[in-house]
Amino acid sequence: MAGNKNELLPFKVVYQNGYGEYEEKKSRFIASVAPISSEEEAAAFIDSIRKKYYDARHHCTAFIIGRNRELTRCSDDGEPSGTAGKPILEVLLGAEVTNVVAVVTRYFGGTLLGTGGLVRAYTQAAKEGLQNAGIGIMRYKTEMTIEIDYTDVGKVQYLLGNRKIDISQSRYTEKVEFDIRIPKEEEKSVEKALTEATAARARIHITGEDYYMDIEE
Repeated sequence: MAGNKNELLPFKVVYQNGYGEYEEKKSRFIASVAPISSEEEAAAFIDSIRKKYYDARHHCTAFIIGRNRELTRCSDDGEPSGTAGKPILEVLLGAEVTNVVAVVTRYFGGTLLGTGGLVRAYTQAAKEGLQNAGIGIMRYKTEMTIEIDYTDVGKVQYLLGNRKIDISQSRYTEKVEFDIRIPKEEEKSVEKALTEATAARARIHITGEDYYMDIEE
């Protein structure tokens, strides 16, 4: 159960692992991005990428943890200071995501890129990886079961459809039950609308509340 109102604000995360690649003067930059929830998970993912690309010269990293992005870390892993870890971190911060780790692995192509070239390459690779990971929005939602008579099914389905509220589960027995999830701030207005649409016949049960992910289009 969330506490004060600020804790109910939505926040962005990546919803799956994503990979991207960028090439500059024969140097390959391979980005690996993943959702995480702790420093330990970040370290484990970074270690797995080091093992996967064990023959690469650099594995530059950045991660962010916390609903308000309280913890940020980045590493240049041997690249000139500020040319790798910070650009990767800036990509993540710019997308406003959290609970995310990014590793950009570099295979040296034989030509020095200079600081500007490195910043551009690490930035571009990180953007590719993040785009392929996909961004979701975590919203605090109320879980609700609506119990109605068969005569009110059409009215309730129409109301929910108008509000773009999906029915996650339906049960048809002596009565009809619809399970839905709605943003916490819409709870009272949805209850009021259901009551009015069914002349107070709908029985509404709050079954829980938590953060759930909506995928960004």
